[in-house]
Amino acid sequence: MSVELKASVRDRVGKGAARELRRQGLVPAVIYGDKKAPLSIAVSYKDTFRKIHDGGFLSHVIEIDVDGEKHRVIPKDYQLEPVRDFLVHVDFLRVGKNSTLTVEVPVHFENEEKSPGLKKGGVLNVVRHTVEVTVPADQIPEYLVVDLTGTEVGDSIHISAVTLPKGVAPTITDRDFTIATLAAPSALRASEGEESEEASEAEGDNEE
Repeated sequence: MSVELKASVRDRVGKGAARELRRQGLVPAVIYGDKKAPLSIAVSYKDTFRKIHDGGFLSHVIEIDVDGEKHRVIPKDYQLEPVRDFLVHVDFLRVGKNSTLTVEVPVHFENEEKSPGLKKGGVLNVVRHTVEVTVPADQIPEYLVVDLTGTEVGDSIHISAVTLPKGVAPTITDRDFTIATLAAPSALRASEGEESEEASEAEGDNEE
């Protein structure tokens, strides 16, 4: 695994130290877990922010080089300043050799052209853009595939219809939860609504 972020040990903590780091183009972070002491570090603001906006930041195991020492981690959380949206802090979890992780994996939809419902103008209503799963650290999938072949208007696609890679299991186990539904075309719904309104008005006129 190639080094994806470089970092240095942070010897000062607190708001003043964090402001000073940001002036230097760095952001405070911490590496914790794997039964070792937390390690306060500073990482490149620009590189880290870019990785967050590239997507999948919280579901990729990466390697951080801290002053020449390599750490295998997965980003677990990050804080953005709510008003100006700048990066304030990042938490990294150490990944041991046989670690099992809980991560959010994106959902991709394939074979839209093979869906009779979509061909008729149906609308794919995505209920879950990501699914939380438990998975061995070395086997985190880039995404889960939902095959839309044969789907019709009114269909619901549940997690049971998704072929999960080996070792991947959803954290929700008590129900067959919905990933997406195939709704009727909005124009069709609108015309049905207008018809029912006209019918109501007609009934009202008759009553008068």
